[in-house]
Amino acid sequence: MNGPDDASNALATEHQDSEHTPLMTTYNRLPVAFERGEGAWLWDQNGRRYLDALAGVAVCGLGHAHPAVRDALCDQAGTLLHTSNLYQVPHQAELGVRLCGAAGMERVFFGNSGAEANEAAIKLARLHAHRRGIQNPAILVMENAFHGRTLATLTATGNRKAQAGFEPLVQGFVRVPYNAIDAIETAAENRPNIVAVLVEPLQGEGGVVVPDEDYLQRLRLLCDHHDWLLMIDEIQTGMGRTGRLFAHQWSGVKPDVMTLAKGLANGVPIGACLASGAAAAVFGPGSHGSTFGGNPLACRAALSVLDILENQHLPARAAVLGDRLIDGLRMRLNGVAGVVDIRGRGLMIGIELDRPCAELVSRALEQGLLINVTAGSVVRLLPPLIIDDEQATRIVDAVSELILTFLSTDVPATDGSPS
Repeated sequence: MNGPDDASNALATEHQDSEHTPLMTTYNRLPVAFERGEGAWLWDQNGRRYLDALAGVAVCGLGHAHPAVRDALCDQAGTLLHTSNLYQVPHQAELGVRLCGAAGMERVFFGNSGAEANEAAIKLARLHAHRRGIQNPAILVMENAFHGRTLATLTATGNRKAQAGFEPLVQGFVRVPYNAIDAIETAAENRPNIVAVLVEPLQGEGGVVVPDEDYLQRLRLLCDHHDWLLMIDEIQTGMGRTGRLFAHQWSGVKPDVMTLAKGLANGVPIGACLASGAAAAVFGPGSHGSTFGGNPLACRAALSVLDILENQHLPARAAVLGDRLIDGLRMRLNGVAGVVDIRGRGLMIGIELDRPCAELVSRALEQGLLINVTAGSVVRLLPPLIIDDEQATRIVDAVSELILTFLSTDVPATDGSPS
């Protein structure tokens, strides 16, 4: 039997070769190109419709072509796209006030992506440490984490496959298992140069891993005890996806640093690094920067997203819909041989199987559904927050049938080798 990626890779390679694309082959693209979207639906170049249960990997939380976002972008594009951070940017300042108010933070730096937001957090932690006289500061990060693909964020990322070939990696990171407080306590005893913890409130790329209910609370206590910065990566989990505006709010903790991107501007590139307390006063003129970061267009889009999330109570709606999807999936799949776990929070859901299942992505595409498989064996669902009840039911039914069919026809290897 072919490996799990063979089918989708072959389709993608065939598509790319047929187009003679000049693009670097950094993606195994599926053989489809989308021409337009509306809400939770996308249409390809042949007019075929697809239900989007991935939302651009948690980017398009408001779905596609949302009228309010469209109008904000059109208006801003006809007014002013870019000046420079050498000057005042009123929309940037307004967005900063809104985000800091919602998160209980004090200052914010805007970049263009999640990786840039996390780079800012890493630089902030190091600069803060050096000013305290710590010459070789280390940041505690987690196994199976994902924080980006720049050299520093790639090192912070707990994925050896993604790191391979890019050595030497950046020094100054200590890795421990996710959701393991004892391991952090041990690291604290042996590494006095730790100055911060960088952690996802739920691991997304790592397999939609939901930690213990008190995990962030205990992390907060440890950070307070050791005078570390608690830096929470909300790039995939933020902007209402888990049922709160920010996922860490389920735990009632307040980070020292928080990073955002993905759903912040519903597809317009933007990233944000927010800080409070001592961390808020670290950066000064010249210590960090970004040419495009926080330009008028991106900030206007993000402001419209915040308005819609608030006015339509979409985070709360995501919590209700998430429970509905998880309950429906469990009703269909609990007890099925090969299904290990169904978990998630809000509209961030993972179905873990006992075998590699990447081929489900192309099978779903053939049936007009967009999903993702992460960590090799976890079907990941990240639908837009604006899906309706009927679309939620469609997702449950389609994903359940895909998995049941896959498990009934795929025979896992018994000798430890891939099927």
